[in-house]
Amino acid sequence: MEIADKFSNITSLRWLVTGGCGFIGTSLIACLLRKNPETSIRVLDNFSVGTSGDLSEVLSLIEKEKGVKPEGVEVIEGDIRDYDTCHKCCSGIDVIVHLAANTGVASSIEKPRYDMEANVVGIFNMLEAARQNNIIKFISASSAAAVGEVEPPIHEEKVPRPVSPYGASKLAGEAYCSAYFRTFGIRTVSLRFGNVYGPLSKHKNSVVAKFLKQAFSGETLEIYGDGNQTRDFIYIDDLIQAIALSVKADVGGEAFQIATYKETTVNEIAGKIIELMEKEAGKKVKLIHSEPRIGDVKKNYSDISKAQRMLGFSPAFDLNKGLKNTFEYFKLKNLCK
Repeated sequence: MEIADKFSNITSLRWLVTGGCGFIGTSLIACLLRKNPETSIRVLDNFSVGTSGDLSEVLSLIEKEKGVKPEGVEVIEGDIRDYDTCHKCCSGIDVIVHLAANTGVASSIEKPRYDMEANVVGIFNMLEAARQNNIIKFISASSAAAVGEVEPPIHEEKVPRPVSPYGASKLAGEAYCSAYFRTFGIRTVSLRFGNVYGPLSKHKNSVVAKFLKQAFSGETLEIYGDGNQTRDFIYIDDLIQAIALSVKADVGGEAFQIATYKETTVNEIAGKIIELMEKEAGKKVKLIHSEPRIGDVKKNYSDISKAQRMLGFSPAFDLNKGLKNTFEYFKLKNLCK
């Protein structure tokens, strides 16, 4: 059987999702189970961010929607820094989606050694476990931070110049993915995610989730610096689309920018959230500016032409629609407290 044929029906595969209790992991699992509630999914998570309860919420929602209890989801508590755990979790698996990581610039500056161990040693352990278990498809979550401070739009031919330890660790992960494809034949794909947002992001501390949590809690929104720094914000459903396309595609050793090809300032995001809060929730929200953060990239948005060409990737959600969906999720969570 050709590789492309084997992976054409992704819900028939046996999945390992590291960090599967987090925002992207639970969103991916929900998508797979909506397509087929019997999909076999193993989750490896140390519960440092997401919890087993977060995943249980998703499984309960799927059961309610489909009328069938998902029986194929297995949760293993463990850490990707431990090779034996990684090796055991890879047994009998077809595809790995490696999401577990230390995320964010600030935490990598505070604890650079931990960031390296989680993001470099962690991905090495998973790749080596994949090799030992003869797994041929490996999708890794990378970041535009791996490229660092370059003139945007960012594309895959830009010479990387990481600014933060986080960016450096993600670039190292991409390098190992490239090496494990070219040396051992594992079809690795590194996806450089833009600033992802959407429902199920209650534990995230990136811009959109942080601002919404602050707004619903009656806190003042805090912008680091003048707010003119730009990012490329991608809605979670579009990100999941990119993961699915990467699993299906007969490619290996490649990195892809996964974003929207649109530049948005942090000031614009804050303004849209303040407007939503006033219009939809009747709440006035205050905004302050504080000192810039060390390691923050000033301008960041992505040219997604390569992903469009090689994966067939095409974002479907604009910022207004995505923010409205995300706002409704946080509003519901706030009402349910």
